[in-house]
Amino acid sequence: MSSQLSPASGFEKLRRIESSKMFQGAVIAIIILSALTIGAKTYNLPPLVERSLSVMDNAITLFFLVEILFRFGVCANKKRFLFDGWNLFDTLVVIGSLIPLDNSEAVLLGRLLRVFRVLRLVSVVPELRFLINSLLKAIPRMGYIALLMFIIFYIYAAMGSMFFADVDEFLWGDVSIAMLTLFRVATFEDWTDVMYATMEQYPLSWIYYLTFIFLTAFVFLNMMIGAILEVMSEEQNAKQAQKAHDERDEIARQLQAVQVQLAELTKQVSEKR
Repeated sequence: MSSQLSPASGFEKLRRIESSKMFQGAVIAIIILSALTIGAKTYNLPPLVERSLSVMDNAITLFFLVEILFRFGVCANKKRFLFDGWNLFDTLVVIGSLIPLDNSEAVLLGRLLRVFRVLRLVSVVPELRFLINSLLKAIPRMGYIALLMFIIFYIYAAMGSMFFADVDEFLWGDVSIAMLTLFRVATFEDWTDVMYATMEQYPLSWIYYLTFIFLTAFVFLNMMIGAILEVMSEEQNAKQAQKAHDERDEIARQLQAVQVQLAELTKQVSEKR
C-alpha cells in the first residue's frame, strides 16, 4: 500500500520552504530588482523600455502578493503573524502596491508605496531587523541626550546673539538664526569663516566655538553612539538568553518524550512477564 502524505507533514514541508535560504534569497533578489526598476523609471527611457518596466513592475507586485499570502498560509499562529510589526509592514506595503497607477488621484500614493517596497529588504534580512529594532529601542535614551543638546544649543545661541549680532546680523540676529548658525558650526560647514569674522572684533571668540564644538561634535555624539551600542548589547544578550531558553525547553521536551517511551517499554515488559 502506497504511503500518502499527511496534511501535517505537507504543512511542515511548506514551512521549511518558507524558512529556507533559497526562498529568502529569491525574495531578496526580487526586492533588489524592484529597487532597480524604481530607479530606472526616473530616467528618460524609450517607450518600449518603459512598457517593459511597467510589465516587470506588475509581475513584481504579483510576486509580493503571492509571497505574503504564502507566508500567512504557512504561519501556524495567524494572529501572531498579523500582530508582528514587520509582517504588518510588509502586508501594508504589498496592499498599497496594488493601487493602480492609472488612477490620477492615487498615482502619487502608489508610487510612494512602491518606493517603500525597497524597505522590505530590512524585514527580510534578520541582521537589518536587529539593527532597526535596536535603534528604535534606543530612541528614548537618545531623546534625553537630544534634549540636553538642545539646551546647550539654546544657551550658546543666546550668548552668540548677544555678543556677535553687531558683527553679522544675518548670522546672529536672534536666537533662532543663531541656532541655525551653530548647527552650521556643529556640522563643520565653513565654520572657520564664521569664527574668523567674529575674531576680528572679539579675538578670544575662538574659545566660544571650540567649547561648543567639543560639546556637540565629541561629547554628545559619543553619548549617542554609546546609547545605541548599549541597547544593541542588551538586545544581543536577550537574544542569546532566549535562544538558550528555547534550547533548554527543547531538551526538556525530548527528555520527557524519552521518559514516556521508557515508561511504555517498562509497562510492556512487565505485562509480558
